[in-house]
Amino acid sequence: MTTTARQPAPSPAPEIRRARPEERDAIARLLGEAFMDDPVSRWVFPGEAHRRAVHPRFFGAFLDAALREGWVDVTNDLSAAALWLPVRPAAEGGEVEDGDEVAEAIAAADPGNERTGIVGRLTAELHPHDRAHYFLPMIAASPAHQGRGLGAALLTAALDRCDREGMPAYLEASNERSKALYERLGFTFLGTTVDLPNGPHMWPMWRDPHN
Repeated sequence: MTTTARQPAPSPAPEIRRARPEERDAIARLLGEAFMDDPVSRWVFPGEAHRRAVHPRFFGAFLDAALREGWVDVTNDLSAAALWLPVRPAAEGGEVEDGDEVAEAIAAADPGNERTGIVGRLTAELHPHDRAHYFLPMIAASPAHQGRGLGAALLTAALDRCDREGMPAYLEASNERSKALYERLGFTFLGTTVDLPNGPHMWPMWRDPHN
């Protein structure tokens, strides 16, 4: 699930660095605020007050996994963040590292909310597992900093790494505007949307490494 909702505007290139463990809570709050108006998040957590309360715990489950098993890129002022997780090919298990632990943390973030499990099940059905790759579960800029190209800058830095390592990248766009940004950066829609029941669509997207 990703959100970079507005068209980037020209601005000085941000300083991008790896997140530090002590910044975990601040990044969780950033993600929670950034996704308040995201169509998928609004479907999963329909009530605004409840959504605002549960978001940091929900996104914290993905954040903890990325800090533990992958990496988190942030702008130096923590106005934007991108979470990355390694995925093994099917022959080696075909799952995100610590996938069961992540699923348990997501369920614990909002007990009794069946929609979190629905999203997980439907996205897992379309997530490719035939090749090792890096998975981008979350990327966001704070509402006050959207439209400044921070998402593109974070993605470009990570995709440079993918190209150096010869590693594909995968994500699920949660709105059409972010999908267009990812296409400009070399991602291709895999052809089948994730269709949430009586809800929005998500677009699974893949990018092979560039030479």
